[in-house]
Amino acid sequence: MIKLHCFGESGNAYKAALTLALTESEWTPVFVDFFNGATRSPEFRDLNIMGEVPVMEDGDLVLTQSGVIQDYISSKTGSLGGKSAAERREVLRWMFFDNHKVSGVAGALRFQMNFLPEDKRNADVIAFMSARLHGALKIMETHLADNYWLASEVVTIADIACAGYLFYPEEFTFERAAYPNIDRWLDQIAALPHFALPYDLMPGSPADRAQSEESHD
Repeated sequence: MIKLHCFGESGNAYKAALTLALTESEWTPVFVDFFNGATRSPEFRDLNIMGEVPVMEDGDLVLTQSGVIQDYISSKTGSLGGKSAAERREVLRWMFFDNHKVSGVAGALRFQMNFLPEDKRNADVIAFMSARLHGALKIMETHLADNYWLASEVVTIADIACAGYLFYPEEFTFERAAYPNIDRWLDQIAALPHFALPYDLMPGSPADRAQSEESHD
């Protein structure tokens, strides 16, 4: 059975977890206690020198980086991938766009606005990242006006990658109502069999941490 080292707050881990769920893969989550420094431990660095989740173990195979894991799962299951070389390139194009323009910005912005102590949050940084994120979202909104899915006539891992952070409930300046085409597209993804929201799919959430902190008071 596949093991996915992850925690609920990680949007990148969610992309891998959701890909596993949608392809009906046999897998189990392994909780990584990120907020208490687990990814900085020598044991975790032996598993992934980059000190990041997600990490996937499939027998002796260990993979890191969400896009690589998604590509592996898609190839292994024959699901959620492009049907031709041209479609595969289009899938990769949108996944690279996500890494650089969407998740790479949304993740840091969400962390700034929700998980840093308030006295360490930088308003200028938040404003800059928000502008960057909305520039990318406008590109997706325009593309989705004429396309049902991002990279193909059917859902692919490109959709799962670009949508990953957009399903989180915390504030990071994204409002679905401002992007009707993205809103419709997210509803399409949420309607897929075996879809689940991040905190339902992986262990660890802000509520869990709050409860744990209360129990130690």
